[in-house]
Amino acid sequence: MLSIINPQTPDQFDAVRRLCWDYRDFLLSLDSTTEEVVQTLYPHEKYVRLMDAIETEHTPPNGGALLALLDGQPVGCGMYHTIEPGIAEIKRVFVNDTARGTGTGCAIMLALIERCRDGGYDFIRMDTGKPLEAATRLYLSLGFQLRGAYSDIPEIAKDHLLFFEMPLRSERSESGVSK
Repeated sequence: MLSIINPQTPDQFDAVRRLCWDYRDFLLSLDSTTEEVVQTLYPHEKYVRLMDAIETEHTPPNGGALLALLDGQPVGCGMYHTIEPGIAEIKRVFVNDTARGTGTGCAIMLALIERCRDGGYDFIRMDTGKPLEAATRLYLSLGFQLRGAYSDIPEIAKDHLLFFEMPLRSERSESGVSK
C-alpha cells in the first residue's frame, strides 16, 4: 500500500535525505552533460548543506517535505519551499527503482500541489532536466505549463533544463466568474 506522509521523526527525515542522495546519484549517472550541470548547480558540499537543512528549509512555514512509503518502505520524496511571496518551488521529486511505474511519482506531485494550495501559494514553479522525459510528461499532464527560467541559471544549464509553472488560483471578477 502506498502512503504519502509528512516526515516528522529523525528516522523519517533521514529516509528523505537518503532518497535525495539517491536522486543526485541517479542524475549523475544519466549522461556527461547532466553530470556537469548537477556538479555546477549542486556540488557535493552545497548538497550536504541542503540535506542538513531539510528540517528547517522544508517545514512550515518555509515549505514542506513529503516521504512516500510503499508497504512501509521509503521509496520516494519531494519537497517545496517559498521562493517569493505567494510562489512555491517544488524540488527533488524522486522515486526509486522499486516504485517506478506504481503511480508513486504522481501521488507525490498531487500531494505537493495540494500542500502548496493549502499553504496559500498562488503559483508553483519547478524545473527538471531535459533527459527526464517521463517527469516532463507527468508535470504537463498535471497542468504545469512550460515557461522560461525564473532564476539566474549558469550557462552550462540553460539548454539542459525545462522550467514549469502552475497557477493555483484563478482570477475571479466581482461576480465570481473566472476571467
